[in-house]
Amino acid sequence: MINFAYSRAGDIADAVRWAAGDPRAKFIAGGTNLLDLMKENVERPARLIDITHLPLNTVEEAPGGGLKIGALVPNTDLAYHPLVEQRYPVLGLAILSGASQQLRNMASTGGNLLQRTRCMYFYDTATPCNKREPGAGCSALEGINKQHAILGASEACIATHPSDMCVALAALDATVHVRGPSGERSIAFTDFHRLPGKTPERDTNLGPAEIITAIELPPKGFARHYTYLKLRERLSYAFALVSVAAALEMDGETVREARVALGGVAHKPWRDPSAEALLNGRAATEANFEKAAEMLLRDAKGYGHNDFKIALARQAIVRALTQAARGTPQPVADKKIR
Repeated sequence: MINFAYSRAGDIADAVRWAAGDPRAKFIAGGTNLLDLMKENVERPARLIDITHLPLNTVEEAPGGGLKIGALVPNTDLAYHPLVEQRYPVLGLAILSGASQQLRNMASTGGNLLQRTRCMYFYDTATPCNKREPGAGCSALEGINKQHAILGASEACIATHPSDMCVALAALDATVHVRGPSGERSIAFTDFHRLPGKTPERDTNLGPAEIITAIELPPKGFARHYTYLKLRERLSYAFALVSVAAALEMDGETVREARVALGGVAHKPWRDPSAEALLNGRAATEANFEKAAEMLLRDAKGYGHNDFKIALARQAIVRALTQAARGTPQPVADKKIR
């Protein structure tokens, strides 16, 4: 049994004040990941700060034509929100590809960004893990690493980020709004999560006692040419081996602008602007999509059990870009890849 104190935040300033006063405190909303980690003795917070009553559960038009999503909006509500369905369908598709309906009903938008890796060594407190205990070593390097990273990894950690929603948010160029003891600030989504380097215990660039208040989407949502393709070992309730969020702006058969983000392959959602630029102004052909895939995966490295991911990712990128160019997104419940 883990002993911890409990506080219910009355407002955002209250939540920040509680967190600043206790370095071992954790915010809790849906708890779909944190409670599992506590049960496994991976997380041992000294205090849980309940933020479920904060006014962060709305989806609103943002100045300039984008969309501002409160950090406490449940995943299910976000996926089916009319403005998301109409203007940012790749986000809804990614959300509905993740977890189960019950978990999506509980999970919050901000919590989705903060969920931790599902690496089995991270969850197993009997094995060394640098992410759980810095300096202990990485059991996955020489262990069973089928689910692990092929991009952006380090000798300290080869774990992957588990979110589907975050892959779509990376492709959409979202912005994360946070508030902490020093006030409010905004973080570009591609800068929010970290690669492991020598400090794999740090998943994000949040500062001490900072809380996510909202995620903002820019006006451009790529609502006509998009897809979210998730390849996994079983159709329901499984984390991605490889996933691809592809969003294109087309001019006839020519790609005017391309966005491609990968999931299941790195410590954070993976984007490479140079690979996207390779497609801009070029015909939407399989040959050009293959070139972009090669560029995206040029530094990919397998660790034995996950070597297959490199070829799988290459094929997934080409297939996702083909689906997006045709305007035929991958259905969530369809086992057959279009």
